[in-house]
Amino acid sequence: MTTPAPSADETRALAYIAAAEGAAREVPGVDGVSPRALERVVIIGGGTMGAGIAVSAAEAGLGVTIVEREDAAAAARDRVAAVYARHVKRQQLDASALAARLARVTVTGDWQVVAGASLVIEAAFEDLAVKADIFRRADALAPAGAILATNTSYLDVDAIAAATSRPDDVLGLHFFAPANVMKLLEIVRAAQTAPDVLATGLDLAARLGKQPVVAGVCDGFIGNRIFAVYRRHAEYLLEDGASPEAIDAAIEAYGFAMGPFAVSDLSGLDIGFAMRRRRDATRDPGERYVAIADRLVDAGRLGRKTGAGWYAYDADSRKTPDPVVAGLVATERVARGVTQRTFTADEIQRRILAVLANEGAKVLADGIALRASDIDVTLVNGYGFPRANGGPMYAADRRGLATVLADVEAAHRAGGVGSEPAPLLVDLARSGGTFAGWRR
Repeated sequence: MTTPAPSADETRALAYIAAAEGAAREVPGVDGVSPRALERVVIIGGGTMGAGIAVSAAEAGLGVTIVEREDAAAAARDRVAAVYARHVKRQQLDASALAARLARVTVTGDWQVVAGASLVIEAAFEDLAVKADIFRRADALAPAGAILATNTSYLDVDAIAAATSRPDDVLGLHFFAPANVMKLLEIVRAAQTAPDVLATGLDLAARLGKQPVVAGVCDGFIGNRIFAVYRRHAEYLLEDGASPEAIDAAIEAYGFAMGPFAVSDLSGLDIGFAMRRRRDATRDPGERYVAIADRLVDAGRLGRKTGAGWYAYDADSRKTPDPVVAGLVATERVARGVTQRTFTADEIQRRILAVLANEGAKVLADGIALRASDIDVTLVNGYGFPRANGGPMYAADRRGLATVLADVEAAHRAGGVGSEPAPLLVDLARSGGTFAGWRR
């Protein structure tokens, strides 16, 4: 069966995103700046992310050592072996090739290896105190000129850098899981990151075959900040009357490989639960909060790994809608006094696309992204936004920002605080401007 040729609209979108990926590598302030030499990478933490980063770096020809607690070192080695086993299987290489590649990555409990590192990448648990302690230790051991990088997905890179005596040597390198497969590398420039450190991050992305996007410091940077709004509005749609399967089907019909609830089950509902608990102390009381996911976690439904989450899963991880979830959702609607309504697939798509573009406009105005196209590159390469639709900012421009603003205003009525129309979107919609044409 032949694949149908892309339409004219798809062809334009594909050309746009290809050009945007090239533009994302062009960062003001680093033109002509030489990157620092990288020879040995030390990764602090041998969990799933650390193992994936290690394999990615080793495949690029860098020497790699993982530092892990002695009681967890064997498990870290097993994770690296498992990653390489899949890697070798895909490339149809033999056992001797597997052994040779495994030898590229060493695991140790001895922190003294940091003294020989040109790049230290922290890949530990998402806890600021834990990461700050790691950076203090790395700062004391790493040689002058070594770069200290954090793989944090959300946390304040400036606060992490402040734990060191060399904040100019610190940046964020936010890899996406699985790190040896996913193409996006979000490079987070902290307040004091030196130009040659940023240039080294871009050079590393090229060596690893990654697509770089430079982001500023905020909660979630570019991608996770925008995606958090996406998840919240998917849950608003759910509580207001749509089912998980209807929302997922609408998003998949738009071109995403998976809808938000299927993705949540794949990654694990405990991940989002921990993030929500981290935000409890600072969440604005005017922001609508949907507790359905918390109820699932309370019931031990963590997704595919427990055989139940938003869906029920059989032994082969095939999902089916679960009446237990439908009953729980119905109970929550009654408790919140929600009158259930129906949503068409088009309404679901319009809501999600509108809130993606609206938060993207806030990211732009805050200076977190350099240009609108960087947001599109991030969402396409890291979050499954369909490449043939160009990204949320491109799609918003194509739809017309006045129309998008009307959808955002409806989303604001549903979501309350945090869902307000972005002033930039309002200005552009009223002036007939576009995100593509906007310049700071």
